[in-house]
Amino acid sequence: MFQVTREIHFCYGHRLLDYRGKCAHLHGHNGRALITIEADGLDDRGMVLDFTDIKRVVQDWIESHLDHRMILRRDDPAVESLEKLGEPLFLMDENPTAENLARLLFDYAASQGFPVLEVKLWETPSCHAVYRPGKS
Repeated sequence: MFQVTREIHFCYGHRLLDYRGKCAHLHGHNGRALITIEADGLDDRGMVLDFTDIKRVVQDWIESHLDHRMILRRDDPAVESLEKLGEPLFLMDENPTAENLARLLFDYAASQGFPVLEVKLWETPSCHAVYRPGKS
């Protein structure tokens, strides 16, 4: 089994609804995502997947959809005000926790045909979440 991992950095803001603590308030993070791709064998170039392909597809999507945006749950009361101000938003059906963002990135990479093993998302240098689908 072979694996390759691409590291992607981006900045985002969020807050968590139905939560008690600092994360209930609008705030920002310098996120770091590790996208790990796995394959049984290598292609004719001797690669699992070209790192440039991961960058071109996944990093470009992150930069155009998540980077320097406020990521909020769709029903967040702040959405209307921020939209009126013209602030860039990314809306989710669930709270934008590190766990849900890791799953979002996993699902996007998988939808692009990448054989993703897992996604790790650091919200801070000392806290990260991992999404790896369970075996069925």
